[in-house]
Amino acid sequence: MNGASREALAAARERLDALTDSTAVDAAKLADELAAVTALLHREVSLRRVLTDPAQAGEAKAELVQRLLGGQVGGEAVDLVAGMVRSRWSQTRDLVDALEQLANTADFTAAQRAGTLDDVEDELFRFGRIIASSTELRAALTDRAASKAAKSELLRSLLGGRAKATTERLVTRLVTAPRGRSLEAGLESLSKLAAERRDRMVATVTSAVPLSDAQKQRLGAALAKLYGRRMHLNLDVDPEVLGGIRVQVGGEVINGSIVDRLEDATRRMAS
Repeated sequence: MNGASREALAAARERLDALTDSTAVDAAKLADELAAVTALLHREVSLRRVLTDPAQAGEAKAELVQRLLGGQVGGEAVDLVAGMVRSRWSQTRDLVDALEQLANTADFTAAQRAGTLDDVEDELFRFGRIIASSTELRAALTDRAASKAAKSELLRSLLGGRAKATTERLVTRLVTAPRGRSLEAGLESLSKLAAERRDRMVATVTSAVPLSDAQKQRLGAALAKLYGRRMHLNLDVDPEVLGGIRVQVGGEVINGSIVDRLEDATRRMAS
C-alpha cells in the first residue's frame, strides 16, 4: 500500500489494538466478523467503490456502513469499519486488503491471549512445508472447480484436532477466499503478520540435522542482535545442507556452518 492507504491502515491497526487491549472483546469473534465484511466488500465491487470514493463525505460513508452492517456483526466490527471508510484510500482494493489484515491480526491476538501464538506460527510454517512437498494436496486446495465446502472439509480432515483452532481458521479462510493470491504467498503473508504481532522478524533456518535447544537459543539471540528485532525461527531439516546451515531473513540469505556464522555474528556485534 502507498500514501493515503498506508496511513489509513496504520490508523485502523491502532484502533484495533486499542480495542483488543480490552479482554472484554472476543478477538476471535471479531476476526470472524471482519473476515465476513472482507468477503462482502470483495464480492460487492460497487459498494466497495462507494465506500472508498474520495468525493463522498467520510461521515456519510460511515453512516452507510452502520446501516448496512448494524445487526449483522457486532458493534466493535461496525465501529472499526466505519472508522476505516472515513479515511482516504489510494485504491478501492486497499480497503479490502486492510480489512483482511485486521481480521488476521485479531485472530493472532486471540492466539496470543491464549498463549498459543508460537504454536500457530509453527503450524503455519509446517503446513507450508507440507504444501510444498505434496503437489496433489496443493492441487486439491487450489482447484477452482472445487467448492468452498469441499475445501473446508479437506482442511478439517487435515488439521482438525491436530492444529490450534486459530491455525485452522486462518488456513481455511486463505484457501476458501484466496482473493487472487497463491497459497504460498498467502501463507507467507500470514507468517509475517504473526511475527509482527510480537514485533519479531521471521528467520527460516535449514540445517542438515536438527538443532539443539542451545544452538537454537544462540542462533536466535545472535540474529536478534544483528537485525535489532526479536526473531522467530522457522526450523527445517535438509540432509543436503552438508554440515552447515542456511538462514533466510526476508530477502537476505546467509550460508555457512553454524559455528562460523555465530562467530562472525559475535565479531560483527563487537565491532
